[in-house]
Amino acid sequence: MRKELLIAGALLVTAIAVRTSEAQEAAGLSPVLQNIKSNHKVRLGYRESSIPFSFLDEAKRPIGYSLELCEAIVEQISKEVDDPGLGVEYVKVTSESRIQAVLEDKIDLECGSTTANAERTKRVAFSLVIFIAGTKLMVPKSSVVRDISDLRGKSIVVTKGTTNEEAIRSAASRLGLALRIEQGEDHEQSYGLLASGKVDAFATDDILLYGLIARHRAQDRFRVTGDLLSYEPYGIMFRKGDEQLANVVERTFRELAANHDLVPLYHKWFVSRLPTGEKLGVPIAPELEQGFNVLDSTQGSTD
Repeated sequence: MRKELLIAGALLVTAIAVRTSEAQEAAGLSPVLQNIKSNHKVRLGYRESSIPFSFLDEAKRPIGYSLELCEAIVEQISKEVDDPGLGVEYVKVTSESRIQAVLEDKIDLECGSTTANAERTKRVAFSLVIFIAGTKLMVPKSSVVRDISDLRGKSIVVTKGTTNEEAIRSAASRLGLALRIEQGEDHEQSYGLLASGKVDAFATDDILLYGLIARHRAQDRFRVTGDLLSYEPYGIMFRKGDEQLANVVERTFRELAANHDLVPLYHKWFVSRLPTGEKLGVPIAPELEQGFNVLDSTQGSTD
């Protein structure tokens, strides 16, 4: 019930001179949308190894579930700013740089695997919940580790700038584990530290661990284990305080829900085979599906 309430709550939730005619057309647009109209593009922040949310295909092009949702938002922005030829610029971000990229106006939408928690919402805004994850451990199949308590005196890697680090440090302190905690610059580097035997475990959101195992075809080498050490509701991140942009984001999700596109989109990226060949086979969580259905059921009352 707590998760369902959190999701329901989440649901409710210019430097370049232009010609006079363009300025008149842009009148009434919020700062972010006016900047988008002036530059004729939306800047999407992407991750390189957050499978299946935001990652690179074999041609090194950004793809993923979160990016497809962001591209739907771009379509709505195009209508809002009356620019049918609106372009997209993909900007690489990391766990550590993504929030600053929004705050420093380097990107307009962050399309990755970012947890929408209370601390972050003091600084940035989020869409409705697009996925529910939680911190777990990846260990070698031969490891005796079944839970974090089995890591007493051992080493673990987390990715810089993630909420998983706080979850691990909290558990280690509570249980007196004396863990040695390493940090990777991104999920791929963290995976590499485990794969090379330099640490005993890798902690991040469970779905990202499954994605990395699938990406590296390492099902025979590694397994995901342990109880959930945190609750991580993901959202699309954007600038806080821009009500017009927030309305566009919300309208996008309401239209996707009304068209019954959200669940099929989930299945495309989490159940079916990915464009890069992997297959995660992760069914939609009941509370997430209920959240999508709640959004659909409120569509008629808000138009």
